[in-house]
Amino acid sequence: MIKMNLPKLPSDTILAPMAGVTDVAFRLLCKKYGAGLTVTEMISANALARENQATIKMIDVVEAEKPRVIQLFGQNTDSLVQSAKYCEDKCEILDFNLGCPAAKIIKQGAGSALLERPNKIKEIVQALSQAVRIPVTVKIRLGIRTGSINVIKIAQICEEAGAKMIAVHARTQKQGYTGKADWNWIKKVKENVSVPVAGNGDVKSVEDYVRMKTETGCDYVMIGRGSLGNPYLFKQIADYNKTGKYTERSKVQQVKDFFAYLELAQKYNIHFNNVKFHAQAFTKGIPKSTQLRDSLSQIKNIPSLKKEMLTFLSQVKELEK
Repeated sequence: MIKMNLPKLPSDTILAPMAGVTDVAFRLLCKKYGAGLTVTEMISANALARENQATIKMIDVVEAEKPRVIQLFGQNTDSLVQSAKYCEDKCEILDFNLGCPAAKIIKQGAGSALLERPNKIKEIVQALSQAVRIPVTVKIRLGIRTGSINVIKIAQICEEAGAKMIAVHARTQKQGYTGKADWNWIKKVKENVSVPVAGNGDVKSVEDYVRMKTETGCDYVMIGRGSLGNPYLFKQIADYNKTGKYTERSKVQQVKDFFAYLELAQKYNIHFNNVKFHAQAFTKGIPKSTQLRDSLSQIKNIPSLKKEMLTFLSQVKELEK
């Protein structure tokens, strides 16, 4: 089997996979603003292998986001291989989740729980790499806890097993999303593997992006929660890389970005709860937005939500006059 290499990306920023967040509408908006790569929400390999219809629906990749990335999680090698083969003709890259710290994923022995089983990781990544022609990548964490950081060993195992890129979220499983990401470990991984490395954790501004690149030497910067309600960050980074400067996002632009998301969400039939979540994320930090979010929590349909957001946009325009 001829193995494909990692495709050349149009930029060095990547939208991280986030459960309940990175639906196709949000991914396309990030792509439009300059993200070089976007990744689906994580997909259960066990459920996909059973041909679970709800899981199949979660594979919402479209041509416009090429190169497309589907992320799988699980710990059953056969199910993962079966799922990888199912996904192969639907994406250009297959990503394997070794970083999720959610309790329900850990209980299955998947996500970051696998960091304690290096031999199992080797078995899975090798099996995935051999099963499909497209490149296989991984997303990992530093380890389970501060006292047992094994990220360099895991990264090397993944590379030897065939992974074509390694994304490092510079926190431990026990940290979850709290505390500070320790970028020094991203630097160490970069120095100890030869495949590209994506740094992840605490990038919320252009300055953070520049600092991560400078301090770690990583090839790509993966942005997760920093893009919530702020896909415009990808544009700011793209502008900075082109011209050495960027413009601050206005509050009006912030709300307008929600309407850009909404248009895509309606086109791709995104679940209303997702749309409501994004409406709340796109209004954070704007005066009087707390009352708006209280109102949004009661809303039950798109027309009502759109009406509420249009009223809010008018208020924001008045504030910025």
